[in-house]
Amino acid sequence: MLLTITSTREPATDLGFLLHKHPERVQRFEVSAGQAHVFYPEANEQRCTAALMLEIDPIALVRGRKNVEGFSLGQYVNDRPYAASSMLAVALGKVFRTAMAGRCEARPELPEMPLPLRIAIPALPCRGGRDLATRLFEPLGWTADVTTTPLDPEFPGWGESPYVSLTLTGNLRLADALNHLYVLLPVLDDAKHYWVSPDEVDKLIRAGAGWLAGHPERDLITRRYLAHQQTLSRSALARLAEVDDAETFDDAVPTTDAEPPQPLAVQRRDAVLAALRAENAARVLDLGCGQGALLAALLADPAFTEVVGTDVSDRALRQAERRAERLPERVRARLHLFQSALTYTDDRLAGFDAAVLMEVIEHVDPPRLPALERTVFGAARPHSVVVTTPNAEHNVRYETMPAGTMRHRDHRFEWSRLEFRDWAGAVAGRHGYSVRFEPVGPEDPEVGPPTQLAVFRRGE
Repeated sequence: MLLTITSTREPATDLGFLLHKHPERVQRFEVSAGQAHVFYPEANEQRCTAALMLEIDPIALVRGRKNVEGFSLGQYVNDRPYAASSMLAVALGKVFRTAMAGRCEARPELPEMPLPLRIAIPALPCRGGRDLATRLFEPLGWTADVTTTPLDPEFPGWGESPYVSLTLTGNLRLADALNHLYVLLPVLDDAKHYWVSPDEVDKLIRAGAGWLAGHPERDLITRRYLAHQQTLSRSALARLAEVDDAETFDDAVPTTDAEPPQPLAVQRRDAVLAALRAENAARVLDLGCGQGALLAALLADPAFTEVVGTDVSDRALRQAERRAERLPERVRARLHLFQSALTYTDDRLAGFDAAVLMEVIEHVDPPRLPALERTVFGAARPHSVVVTTPNAEHNVRYETMPAGTMRHRDHRFEWSRLEFRDWAGAVAGRHGYSVRFEPVGPEDPEVGPPTQLAVFRRGE
């Protein structure tokens, strides 16, 4: 199996820093399927290409396995040594683990830079053909050049084989590109070479962070990645619904058609909107707006005359701004975005009717919560503040979530209902607010709702 990654942003050899693999060395790694080799066919200031070649050991793959399906020679005579599959995805995860996590100690600024990338996979099983490969990659910002392979060039009447040659070009972060491949290679193959257990859900959520929840083929990707195991797929989709930015500006268009039960992310957004309307808020501040899920819904309602989004992440704000570019000018004129940290006083946050902290506080280290409190309730002092956060008690209802873990890898804590009420009551008392609480999502009689919401109202 072969995969190549090419960058042309000068100096192109920065690719070596990002991959943590020196262009002047050939490196070899032992993986479960055989040996992975990393080398650079070309490396200069203008163009740098890194190649990952996986040599499959077919004997090792079947050694010790019982009841192998298929005819006996199929264990040894197959496409596994040549066509990209879950084995190549596993090798990517091991060989480029640090790059996939977006870390580079030598050049910490590099992982956040989009690069002009070209990724080539000469042989890839694609159960769904050219159309499926395009549907999976192009919503992520790639241009996909997909060439199908005939079963036999000498006999064109036999038709096309299930294999394609795939070339992706785009301007993306390398970490995003690698995570796209890690998830989508086995999805295109629609097979995995190992038993899919519940911990695969965690792998999918981790690698799909920031892009899978909003992908138009999310359900298909989840189902295929988890080998069509319905219990795991349901669990993964429920957890993906926890991602704040699952919706885009396009999703804010209202509809009157009957719809199935809404994802929790949508129920949470609607609960926040209802609270803001009940407070008669017109000028609204979305603190920690991320990529703009709530901003979209606010802009869809003309009652919100001014909508301001802030986030500490410049990358998230750029994504929110790109989404806003699709809006009509008269709608976009009501939106303002700027970078700000919630743990530092910022005069630009003052003077609003309402502020929203939707799934934000749990991303703040507990020792920094008093600073956030001073910024929002002490300095900015909007008339109303709406806060949502996960209910930790409800986590036991997620079938594949290991005990003691949290819903998102960046959560610093998750509170029970009592812990949230204690914190909110103390904050309200210190700053002259009253506070009321509402459930979000179906309320379990034993463990409560999946999300808890508090509405703070400033005293006159």
